[in-house]
Amino acid sequence: MEWKIPLFKTFSDQADIDAVASIIRRGTYWAAGPEIEVFEKNLADFLGVKYVLSFNSGTSALHILLLAHGIRDKEVIVPSFTFVATSNAVILAGGTPVFAESEEETFGLDAGDIEKRITERTKAIITINYGGFPSRDMMKLRRIADKHGLVFIEDSAESLGSRIGDKKIGTIGHSAIFSFCQNKVVSTGEGGVLVTESQEVYEKAKLLRSHGRVEEAKDYFSNTGDNDYIEVGYNYRLPTMLAALGCSQLKKIDLIAEKRRSVGRIYDEGLSKNKEIELPKELSGYYAVYQMYTIKLKDQQTRDALQNHLEKKGIMTKVYFNPVHLKTIYTRDYGCKAGDLPRTEELSGRVLTLPLYPHMTRAETGYVVESINEFFQ
Repeated sequence: MEWKIPLFKTFSDQADIDAVASIIRRGTYWAAGPEIEVFEKNLADFLGVKYVLSFNSGTSALHILLLAHGIRDKEVIVPSFTFVATSNAVILAGGTPVFAESEEETFGLDAGDIEKRITERTKAIITINYGGFPSRDMMKLRRIADKHGLVFIEDSAESLGSRIGDKKIGTIGHSAIFSFCQNKVVSTGEGGVLVTESQEVYEKAKLLRSHGRVEEAKDYFSNTGDNDYIEVGYNYRLPTMLAALGCSQLKKIDLIAEKRRSVGRIYDEGLSKNKEIELPKELSGYYAVYQMYTIKLKDQQTRDALQNHLEKKGIMTKVYFNPVHLKTIYTRDYGCKAGDLPRTEELSGRVLTLPLYPHMTRAETGYVVESINEFFQ
């Protein structure tokens, strides 16, 4: 349907158009162009990390990161309150996902639920930073991982630019990934990156990203000779024009984040007096980029009724997320069932994500707020 207020709109300007057009007009290096390494370096500088490696999606980045960390035939603790790619990537990398509960403040993994799920087969813990909000238990989870000798990975697909104090999200775990899908704070349409301090992980991931090919001084498309292949790899490279777009978008990240935060504050003002709604929580000392604005209702019946009401008003909303462990692949192939994660299942029944984009007007936010308050009146 044609939404009066869509869930998101991707922010762009003339500089983004010019960045992509320059690659097209060049007529060469649409793949493996120099802009890819520039994008990776700019992100590494922004985050303050040693290694950034770009991919055609955040999912590809997570898949390769898990392969590089050697999780094959091992267990990886993951949230069920996440996008399905978080756990699917574990399976793609030859591991077994073990689902754990999420906490209700920021929707990250609950550190209090983790240790009882660690076994001798556990290799890694993956948490999410939901909707641009740093996870409450990030530091606790890192300490648990270090205590048990586990790899701590941040699935920070939605949270580039978020931080805890002066520590940027993506730099707290041993490694992390970000996504640049169309609804993210910085977007290239599709795309992602792997972030790590480990040279070994970086070199392994770089090999697997492009067919297991040993790169020569010149890239494959500029090299007249032959290359050696020492692994079975993938074609997960980011196209040059998307890297150029990423460079342009990254220059605006602070502006985009503040615009998103401003929209979030407008929602806070309009909805804070409504006792039927629990608003997103930015913890003290935390900085959120508001990739999403997700409210909680008292129960699923109320949530579903509100969503139906807003749909009739032409306002798009979405449930992020329904429990992954109850998707068919996990109930059929991994023995998961309702009741396995009662807190996650209850939480998923109460959340509703409202429209938010950087250039959202006061009239648009006002219409959403008015429609929500109208429902409760």
